[in-house]
Amino acid sequence: MRGGGKGIKCVTLSLVQFKHYMGPPITTLSNSSTNMPPAKYSRDIMRATAAVLLVLCLLTIGHAWDCQIVVDIKNLMQIDAGLGQVVATDTSQIPYYLVGDEWVRLPGSLRHITVGPAGIWGVNNGNLMFKYVAGNWVQMATGAKQLDAGGAVFLVGDNIDDTPWCLSRSASLGFMGPDSPLRGIMLPGAVKYSSCGPFGCWAVNKNDDIYLMSLNQDCQNNGWSHIDGKLSMIEVATDGSVFGVNSAGQVYTRDGITASKPDGTGWRIVPMYMPIKHVTYDLGRLWVVSNSGFTMVCTH
Repeated sequence: MRGGGKGIKCVTLSLVQFKHYMGPPITTLSNSSTNMPPAKYSRDIMRATAAVLLVLCLLTIGHAWDCQIVVDIKNLMQIDAGLGQVVATDTSQIPYYLVGDEWVRLPGSLRHITVGPAGIWGVNNGNLMFKYVAGNWVQMATGAKQLDAGGAVFLVGDNIDDTPWCLSRSASLGFMGPDSPLRGIMLPGAVKYSSCGPFGCWAVNKNDDIYLMSLNQDCQNNGWSHIDGKLSMIEVATDGSVFGVNSAGQVYTRDGITASKPDGTGWRIVPMYMPIKHVTYDLGRLWVVSNSGFTMVCTH
């Protein structure tokens, strides 16, 4: 994978936003005959200064991306965007849905959530799979560890043993409860994370190898094709854009993807200056979750 990038911009925070992230003061200045702050207070000042520099200058992105910190939600574990909708789960496994600028808490407990043409789906800590129907989560009879609803109104996922599968358009849309008919189809190979878009489905395996498959709404496919590079997670947008994160927390995007060339032309790094664990992209917005719990939304 090749690197590059210019035009880096620092992320800015207002005083209110900074206070939101820093929280209450760690210590207060005590009175003394010398009017000198105690050593602990000095250490706190140093830590606060370091945090300011981190937020203002290190959470940056290149190639003229303009990034803003999402201050109304913290400690996200995973985020997904599709068709103008954004969903997320935090480290407490609380699911959220973004309405305007407000993160609305959804019922239940999920460690993974996805949104797209196939609807809103999630997986809980017991690897049980659910679809969001009429304001409630409806459990499916089968299980999964990861799902993606971004394909042509079909659902893909992988089981705890890395077996990939596909749920057809009719099954994905028609599922409304335990009595709904299902037509899940096992796919070849073994993958730990998969995501689909209009030009194909991308996946990575336990060795971080990258693969691409052509998959239609009835789950018919031509098998996996190996793609150069290494990524630990990968996401495909509803416009076909592909972004991923490698084991070092670096973000990459795939250039040159079209209907006639679904594998694109090569990887390009999206410069970040702290490790990232999850990304998703939709309608010109790149959502980024850092290992330290910050979430940013970036526009190009």
